[in-house]
Amino acid sequence: MIRAFVAVDLEPQTVQQITEAIARLRPHIPGIRWLPPANFHLTLKFLGDIEEAKVEPIAAALERDLYPFSCFTINAKGLGVFPDLKRPRILWVGLVGGELNALASRVEKALVPFGFAAERRAFTPHLTVGRWREFNGSPKELRDEIEKWQGHDFGRSNVDEVVLFQSVLKPEGAVYRPLKTVGLTKKAPQP
Repeated sequence: MIRAFVAVDLEPQTVQQITEAIARLRPHIPGIRWLPPANFHLTLKFLGDIEEAKVEPIAAALERDLYPFSCFTINAKGLGVFPDLKRPRILWVGLVGGELNALASRVEKALVPFGFAAERRAFTPHLTVGRWREFNGSPKELRDEIEKWQGHDFGRSNVDEVVLFQSVLKPEGAVYRPLKTVGLTKKAPQP
């Protein structure tokens, strides 16, 4: 069995801008475990443990159901927390782009035949940058810090592929390894 998920990677320059912002945030947000930049991605669907023999059929289903799906651009913008400021567990960078919801929906549809239940929660495109095991800080101070970053633009990324990743859990944190990549359709050149 392997632990797997379907995701979109971000452009290196966007990851770099987020990494620089984290360096400035570190002294102001206590008790958080920051994710390494190599783990920054937009999860479209977490699969959990799957049999290794399912990798190829899942990749084939994604290829089939994501064709045609045009490449598009997303913006990384602002900070937020899940579930809320009183009990934060995840610090995230928001991701916005016109086709994100449609892409997530197509991924969900492709995976239903494999027994993966559709997500009940609304899809909220985000990039997890840190996690709290237990929050011991001030909700007001956290809110004030997050508000400073509300309009901050971390950069744009082209979405031109979807990746099926393996997540290997290690004591120092998860390591993600791409298993299969599914390219999206390039837009026709404009006259």
